[in-house]
Amino acid sequence: MGGAGHCNGTVQIKHHGVWKDIAFGYYIFDPWTLKAADVICSRLDCGSAVNAESGLSGLYMDFIWAISPYCVLSTSTLMDCVRTNSFEKATMFLTCSDSVKLVHGSSLCSGRLEVWSNQPWCSVCEEDLDHNDAEVVCRELGCGAPSLLQGALYGEGEAPVWTSELQCEGNESAVLDCRRSSSAGKTCGSGKAAGLTCTDPGGVRLVGQLSHCAGALEIQYQGVWRLVGDQHKKWNLKYGALVCQYLDCGSAVSVTRREDSKYTLKWWVSFPCVKLTSGLWDCVGLDGSNYASSGVDVVCSGTNEHKLCLKLNSP
Repeated sequence: MGGAGHCNGTVQIKHHGVWKDIAFGYYIFDPWTLKAADVICSRLDCGSAVNAESGLSGLYMDFIWAISPYCVLSTSTLMDCVRTNSFEKATMFLTCSDSVKLVHGSSLCSGRLEVWSNQPWCSVCEEDLDHNDAEVVCRELGCGAPSLLQGALYGEGEAPVWTSELQCEGNESAVLDCRRSSSAGKTCGSGKAAGLTCTDPGGVRLVGQLSHCAGALEIQYQGVWRLVGDQHKKWNLKYGALVCQYLDCGSAVSVTRREDSKYTLKWWVSFPCVKLTSGLWDCVGLDGSNYASSGVDVVCSGTNEHKLCLKLNSP
């Protein structure tokens, strides 16, 4: 509601016959993420989730519906995730892409390309997608520059083949702003549906040590670098392995909780989200950062220090 189209605006849900805004940031221990918001975009038959921000339900606190983002990621029935006891002021203003999405990828910035143009979602033939087209797709999805174009990388879909061919110049803000030529009757051979990987718009790094493969975990989100909090003691080797993989630093050797001398703003990461994706950026809590005194230290096998220790202790 209140957006430029049905793919952006304040999110409402009808429950017990009543339409109400949904609470944003109600579940502190499992924050809303772009990955969870993507489920709502899909329900609206829109593209991928691009951004979500907190809004206001009114001048005063009022009862609004709440939806558990953990539940949203683990079930296909959205209504099973509604809670009716939320007394909140913050609501969700969600922006989905209107005409493009990447499906079956490891993050919101990778997958098989599908487009919408006054018809059901359609696959795009690999031969019809060039670098300029990919630049526009990644930009519309709020991702970084394209890094890989490859057919069959994300499986073959059931979507029909798009009957147009993109002719983007590369500077358009959305796919449907590009010129298109008709290719009616075109079919894609097996394994020829276009797959695309864009770089994440954020970043991950380990700081405070001599090696870039060890140190305190920081994530860049919304253009801001902050330490990652571990108030609930959930970071372990499994999640640390994703950090090491992202940094091309081998496997995780240790993941430890670090106590700071004072509370500072830190990003939160949703672990139910991390379990379903290898992307860390789209699992950062959308309801902002929180104050915490605990952080996360990660050591990967790619560190020079660890390799030296292994050599010194070898027979």
